[in-house]
Amino acid sequence: MIKTVTPGWPPRHITRATVDEKKRGDGPSAIRFMETFCRITKDSMGGKAGDQIRLRPFQKHTLNHLYARKLSGRRRFRRALIGMPRKNGKSTFLSGLDIYELVLGPEGGEVYCVATTKDQARIVFETTKAMVNRDPDLSSILSIYTDRIEYKATGSFFRVLAAEAPQLEGLNPTFVTYDELHAAPNRELWDVLSLAMDARTEPMMVAITTAGVRTNKDGTESLCYNLFDQGKRIASGEVNDPSTFMAWWGPKDEDADHDDPEVWRQANPGYGDLIDPDGMETACRHTPEAEFRTKRLNLWVSTHRTWLPRGTWDAVGVGTAPNPGATVVVAVDGSYNNDSTAIVVADITTTPTTISLANIWEKPATGRADWKVPIAEVEAAIVKLCANYKVLEIACDPFRWSRTMDYLADKGLPVLEYPQSSARMIQATQRFQEAVYAGTIAHTNDQTLARHVSNATLKSDVRGSRLTKETSGRKIDAAVTAVMAFDRAEYHRYNPEKQRTVYAFR
Repeated sequence: MIKTVTPGWPPRHITRATVDEKKRGDGPSAIRFMETFCRITKDSMGGKAGDQIRLRPFQKHTLNHLYARKLSGRRRFRRALIGMPRKNGKSTFLSGLDIYELVLGPEGGEVYCVATTKDQARIVFETTKAMVNRDPDLSSILSIYTDRIEYKATGSFFRVLAAEAPQLEGLNPTFVTYDELHAAPNRELWDVLSLAMDARTEPMMVAITTAGVRTNKDGTESLCYNLFDQGKRIASGEVNDPSTFMAWWGPKDEDADHDDPEVWRQANPGYGDLIDPDGMETACRHTPEAEFRTKRLNLWVSTHRTWLPRGTWDAVGVGTAPNPGATVVVAVDGSYNNDSTAIVVADITTTPTTISLANIWEKPATGRADWKVPIAEVEAAIVKLCANYKVLEIACDPFRWSRTMDYLADKGLPVLEYPQSSARMIQATQRFQEAVYAGTIAHTNDQTLARHVSNATLKSDVRGSRLTKETSGRKIDAAVTAVMAFDRAEYHRYNPEKQRTVYAFR
């Protein structure tokens, strides 16, 4: 008995080809080929191993757009980004595309699939090889070797490349699929393959991926997120780029509750068909939220071990920077030549306490290796704050900044040593986090501070959890300074009698 297949939720973003472009295109040919010759390699919700593939309506819809042709007869799209959560048939779809291009592509074709690691590359190759071996027609015309599959009738071949150790010399690709582009360590291989395709008449590169983290390990925007952002603009008509295609599935609301079954259905076109709802519920219960959002809802996150749940900081009340003469606490988290140096002000004349980023110095992403924090500028900024506000305290971690603390103290300013010991920071972090949840803190909606907060992760041990960062490129110094400022502001809010003697508290 043939199972009834539901259409599935449409993609949230798609670059649409016209009706005529789809009629002229190769979508129907790709669909017929894949459903005739490509077979399921493992038992799954989609069918039993060895069964012929039955493409779902959302997959056919994607192929008809992807293979559209212009009035001239040439392919409309040269590169594509297809994003959908796991368990929606991506692997089968990927292998089917590669085999179709190998067999029905141009003579002398070079078909490549790029995987993030060598191990993943081997998995992709074994899946494609199993698909060929399971079909008697494909296995009779294709020759399988250790690291390649050849179609000798046209002199074409298929190979898998690992992004971590690419072999770039002599490549002349006709068709490339990039598996899980979100995990690409950089854009080097993508750019090299894009340039290598230029000598071909109708090349195409297709990335098939889930969402991931927005930034690379060095803090720069990831290739996949950059292409996703461009694709949104193209799909909406904001940017004119007729050669780029994107189909991206995800919830209608990016901030939607990750444990809502309706959200699961919106994000997953194969929900209830390729995906078992009970299995999705189990995954939601046993998967960290950030991981579930990227892999099962296809949503972007800042880090996989976030300090505050997505949207929590944005939901905090928005206040204004302190008025002149306001009673404040100033906190400084200084660095010397690599991390950033931040100054945060906590205004205790407001209820709740309002946190604002007064100044920050960050090493530019493309800056010189010998870049250093301009210490004189930092000191001048602190002195200026003391002239504008009633500063109860300047909390500063003395590591590498003892000279500045001496300089400020000599001016009669209320300097407090605030060593960032584990015991101190665990308690301060907990108080800050509780205030965010309870709504007893406000901020000025500063985007740099928001970025540092979203970059922060928690390092836990037997004593508790404190802030840390996942990679050196993702700065968190403004978030740490905000925790320091709030900690000392709350001390003074609940110990007003100490304010009279604070200048002697060194």
